[in-house]
Amino acid sequence: MKLNELLKGISHEVLAGSCQIDIKKITSDSRQVEPGELFVAIRGTVTDGHTFIPSAIEKGAVAILCEEIPEAQPSGITFVRVEHTDLILGELAANFYDHPSEKLHLVGVTGTNGKTTIATLLQRLFSHLGYRTGLISTVCVIIGEQEQESRLTTPDALTLQRYLHEMVEAGCEYAFMEVSSHAVHQHRIGGTRFRGGIFTNLTRDHLDYHGTFLNYLHAKQGFFDGLSEDAFALTNIDDSNGTVMVQNSKADIHSYALKRDADFKGKILEQHLDGTDMTFNGQEVATRLVGSFNAYNLLAIYGAAILLGASEEEVLRGISLLTPVTGRFQTLTSPTGFVTIIDYAHTPDALENVLSTLRELQKTHKGEIITVVGAGGDRDHGKRPIMAAAAAKLSERVILTSDNPRFEDPEKIIEEMAKGLDKESMKRTLCITNRREAIKTACSLAQPNDIVLIAGKGHETYQEVKGVRHHFSDLEEVEAIIGGNQE
Repeated sequence: MKLNELLKGISHEVLAGSCQIDIKKITSDSRQVEPGELFVAIRGTVTDGHTFIPSAIEKGAVAILCEEIPEAQPSGITFVRVEHTDLILGELAANFYDHPSEKLHLVGVTGTNGKTTIATLLQRLFSHLGYRTGLISTVCVIIGEQEQESRLTTPDALTLQRYLHEMVEAGCEYAFMEVSSHAVHQHRIGGTRFRGGIFTNLTRDHLDYHGTFLNYLHAKQGFFDGLSEDAFALTNIDDSNGTVMVQNSKADIHSYALKRDADFKGKILEQHLDGTDMTFNGQEVATRLVGSFNAYNLLAIYGAAILLGASEEEVLRGISLLTPVTGRFQTLTSPTGFVTIIDYAHTPDALENVLSTLRELQKTHKGEIITVVGAGGDRDHGKRPIMAAAAAKLSERVILTSDNPRFEDPEKIIEEMAKGLDKESMKRTLCITNRREAIKTACSLAQPNDIVLIAGKGHETYQEVKGVRHHFSDLEEVEAIIGGNQE
């Protein structure tokens, strides 16, 4: 593609060279530059891409897009200046891939909890309805029949547009993606047209990045502010921020709720360890997901599917067949009669939601709750004691352990968590740094009818320590223990 075509609709200034040159690819990582490419210099939070311009040219970049022109300008290289490279990267990528989002019914899901479940189950539902679909989630990326591992909740702008392009090439009609607060703040979704947006809820998370809860809220709100008039915005009005989230949106606004009157109203009739009976706008459905938090997720799926044009009858039939997403309230029963639940709950609110559901189920299950929980390193320190307090309040036994310590000392993280516990709670709490040993201990303590909750990592198959990802899966650990019990 010619450089001038790439820059279409983008305010820019050509300071050297020609815009009639061919561009094979766009990259913002100087390490990945190959001959014939455009290098975009981004000012990041850690490094400044402008310092790598000489390296990009040395590797064969034929054009440089930057905010500040370097003193050295080798001949034969086109230099283009824009006001903010991070703001226009998504638009640039959308131009390169011929605006793929405009050829899809693309729905974005944002909020603190529930994004993965809603996006994944919407993708499964529309696949069940006979459409070719795409998914971009924390767990994986699905393009038609192909599935690959995901490393970020929302990929960078260049990768996002490439995924969407590949979905179009694969014949996908519908696509669903998680939209993180980081992605909105860093303009990763620039150049992307959404057919609809869903808001789940907002509780404390990512304050290590955003600084304040208000900044976090504004980042999420920015997604809805950017929706067009022909898009829909579906918001959870039982959440205190549900109305605030869409107050400036130009989109067609719709609501869902369990407690208040809403466009898509639900009611929980009965909960079991293997599902929830509930109503959707008065229609009774037996679902295979557990908990009020999943009732909200299913309501969002129901509302979004109908807003996308699916028939209510088909949607409700499809919802009755949906099963939990990997690592989201995933249940395994041991031969000795205790139940283990693996869940990604890594925020105080998510943990409390899961445990509150287990408390409700405990009334008929007649066992105790043992919770294994940790907190991630290099993240919000303030939520650590809150997480421990939530676990202690709703569990008979608690084991504090390591999550992804990253570059922090895992024992120090556990000490910070323990500060949220009073003396009585500490008597019911064990601190076991090794996560494998913590899971083994919880299962060895469990009696018939007890429930062991292993929270925080869910679908993850690694543990990150000192910058290295070591293979580790809560699911595999539990399966090994249950297998041992069977022997």
